Amino acid sequence: MSSFFEIAMIILFGLSWPNNIIKSLKTKSTKGKSIVFLLLIDLGYVCGIVAKLLSDSFLWYVLFFYVLNFVMVTADILLYFYYMREESKAQSQITA
Repeated sequence: MSSFFEIAMIILFGLSWPNNIIKSLKTKSTKGKSIVFLLLIDLGYVCGIVAKLLSDSFLWYVLFFYVLNFVMVTADILLYFYYMREESKAQSQITA
């Protein structure tokens, strides 16, 4: 029963990441994003993945959702750095 609630938590929490990624793609901006927050969330998913791999009751489908969420947050982190670089380029062109 605890696996059910763990999966529910991961799925429900993970539903926010596609919206966050879409927002990044639409706005092409880092405004309102916290890289520290994103990195801490990704680190949390890494800990969850390691915990599942070391668990005596390994369930691949629980691990799947941890990995899926990790990939989505990592994608958002990559977008953050890409758009931060683009914003920096645009700012330097304005001041030049």
